[in-house]
Amino acid sequence: MADTQRPSLPVTVEDVRAAAATIAGQVVNTPLNHSRTLSAITGAEVWVKFENQQFTAAFKERGALNKLSKLTDEQKKRGVIAASAGNHAQGVAYHARRLGIPATIVMAETTPFNKVQHTRDHGARVVLEGM
Repeated sequence: MADTQRPSLPVTVEDVRAAAATIAGQVVNTPLNHSRTLSAITGAEVWVKFENQQFTAAFKERGALNKLSKLTDEQKKRGVIAASAGNHAQGVAYHARRLGIPATIVMAETTPFNKVQHTRDHGARVVLEGM
């Protein structure tokens, strides 16, 4: 992608390969296994990717890390803000801390305490706002 601030659509195979190269060695290379049971149920070949083996137990950290890695030094210094009440919040918080980037995560006031606490534990400032 030429412009890292406004990705072009559709995403190309080259974009995926570039992202994989950017995050290589910084996330777990999780296994991809064929599921005979799900394949039988659906009548299609189903493969399962075990992203629960990531540090945050979710694939969302891949995208967060890719984006954070593409920030300029000035952008990294200013920090990032994300709105999420779930796995994306934790992925941003975790990798922002790893990369020395200040992170603020906006979450709904109704977000479960454990999600809020895990995000804070990963080093982000959490703002609870709205429903």
